[in-house]
Amino acid sequence: MSNQTEYAYKYIRERILDGTFKPTQKLIESQLSELISVSRNTVKKALLKLEQENLVKIENNKGATIKSFTLEEVKNYLEIREALEGLIARSAAKHITDAEIDALEQLLLRMGDFLKQNQFDEYSKLNKEFHSIIYKASRNIQATEMVNMIKTQLMRFHFRTLLIPGRNESSFNEHQMIFTTLKNHDSEKAEEAIKQHISNVRKTIENNYQYLL
Repeated sequence: MSNQTEYAYKYIRERILDGTFKPTQKLIESQLSELISVSRNTVKKALLKLEQENLVKIENNKGATIKSFTLEEVKNYLEIREALEGLIARSAAKHITDAEIDALEQLLLRMGDFLKQNQFDEYSKLNKEFHSIIYKASRNIQATEMVNMIKTQLMRFHFRTLLIPGRNESSFNEHQMIFTTLKNHDSEKAEEAIKQHISNVRKTIENNYQYLL
């Protein structure tokens, strides 16, 4: 991929994932070309790459629109993620190093501070780092790749779930529970804790779907 295509792809992708560009919104090549200062052909190539990631839908004579998911599809994705994250946590509990456990503990302390200050953006970034360490500790690379693909699809929902009253405290408690099971190298409990966490994310989205779109 050329530098310009890569730049256009990242530009559009970021705006889809942070909600600047909305689900079902049409992406007009000429407008994007002006906005990003690249050729229409470059925009076309970037959109094709986004279609491969299932973030954009391209139809003949209609152009590109941002993919939107029904509640049913979101629930299905999260059920798959729940099963996969369980496998990842089970493996991570066996293989996690002391250094990785320390890193998780430091992240948790900082996450707690950000929550107290209502800095949800910062909390969200550390949340990602927390899960990345678990993925790195796991030996199930294929499950991790599949989870990352699902997370990309649903990223626009993730941050907004933290704005649901009470969800952020629950999220933090769930992360503490996951940490304890990993520190104890308890595969069964780690699988249980992470599945419970994803299940709660799914229920939050289910109960507040209309506010999260």
